[in-house]
Amino acid sequence: MARTPNGYKASIILEELKEAYGLQYTWQSIDISKNIQKEPWFIAVNPNGRIPAIVDHDNNGLNVFEGNAILSYLTRRYDPEHRFSFALDDDDYTRAESWIGWQHGGVGPMQGQANHFVRYAKEKIPYGIQRYVGEAERLYGVLDTQLKDRDFVVGPGRGKFSIADISLLGWTHNLPNSTISIDQFPNVKAWYQRCVDRPGVQRGLAVPAKARTTPLDEPNQADRDLKALVDEAKKQYGYKYTSP
Repeated sequence: MARTPNGYKASIILEELKEAYGLQYTWQSIDISKNIQKEPWFIAVNPNGRIPAIVDHDNNGLNVFEGNAILSYLTRRYDPEHRFSFALDDDDYTRAESWIGWQHGGVGPMQGQANHFVRYAKEKIPYGIQRYVGEAERLYGVLDTQLKDRDFVVGPGRGKFSIADISLLGWTHNLPNSTISIDQFPNVKAWYQRCVDRPGVQRGLAVPAKARTTPLDEPNQADRDLKALVDEAKKQYGYKYTSP
């Protein structure tokens, strides 16, 4: 595992299942900066050479890769009481699928590109910066609206903590990488705090090592400098965040 938004999906659900049912697991750290995920032993687990991936030794060594597939598999097999999932004939099963698909097709790629253009690209390209940061902000506005009168993304009443939340938690946890302030989204901020108050989430976010920053921390000088770069890119292209 590694300290990435998708990696957190696997570690959080495993910790929650461990607490709820006593499920045991072991993890292996992957240093993606050294391309360990491209080594033959890992490619045998995930042909795409990306994290996370799991091997279920209690199910004939079945390999499962992609964070959302891991969430679905682990809860189908090891969450018989649907503490973190929903029964197949429950409409909230489909609602959860919709939000998980939305994360996979929207938040993940857009925020991932925002992180890349803001923090990791050698050439700082204003159009790319404002395009992806802006779209990530728009998507968090959608989530903020969904959480307006809810504690969690899906479930009856005000919702229940489920894999729909877990699919989004790692990305929200990683907001500082793209200099997006969680304070723009008060409902998302309250939801995030509610989730990270859970011991299982806390432990999952610490696998394999606790992140240096969270969206609730004050930005350091390097982050403020990057935020100024983002603001300048937005100004250049006339971008201004408006809620959906």
